[in-house]
Amino acid sequence: MASVEVQEVGKKKPAGSVELDPVIFEAPVRAHLFHAEVRRQLAARRAGTHATKNRAGVSGGGVKPWRQKGTGRARQGTIRAPQWAGGGVVFGPVPRQYDHKLTKKTRRAALRGALSLRVKEGAVTIAQGLSLDGFKTKRVVEMLDGLGLGESSVLIVIADANPHLEVSARNLPRVGVIRVAGLNVYDVLRHEKLLIDRAALEALGARLGAEGGVA
Repeated sequence: MASVEVQEVGKKKPAGSVELDPVIFEAPVRAHLFHAEVRRQLAARRAGTHATKNRAGVSGGGVKPWRQKGTGRARQGTIRAPQWAGGGVVFGPVPRQYDHKLTKKTRRAALRGALSLRVKEGAVTIAQGLSLDGFKTKRVVEMLDGLGLGESSVLIVIADANPHLEVSARNLPRVGVIRVAGLNVYDVLRHEKLLIDRAALEALGARLGAEGGVA
């Protein structure tokens, strides 16, 4: 079981240490699970509203352009056939859903593996005192600089809603704030560092521990 120091925001000395749950932070790292879960997440975000008009949908073309025989030209029934400019599209895309399912077991294994990967890389920081007393982006920058995370892309993981922190970090392009309930593989992998609030560790245990619920 790995032990990690807990950093106190605004102070130089650690505020003790905490044991990381091996079920969550020492899980097998399987790249193929990352691929499957990220693919599922990105597919679910697709709008799927693309569409084209077939020959029934384009306007015009109700009159036969010339008589069937005697002109020397190929017979044509409508100027909105696919071979005509402005004609309908053949087998074009239609509105559809791209989302697909993965089992809960697979999704949980992928998220555990992503968190374990960041621990192996030494990219996880546990901190306490992440709350703000107002909407201040500058305060978030100072907080990250104090923790040595100012030059990295950081995902801040919190237990519950924290409007001041969530809104204040919104203007920082390399910083994301996410609640434990919404923690996912894609966001973990696309940020270099993880900053986890101490209170969020308990919530992570309830979600991904041995007796955890859904992914």
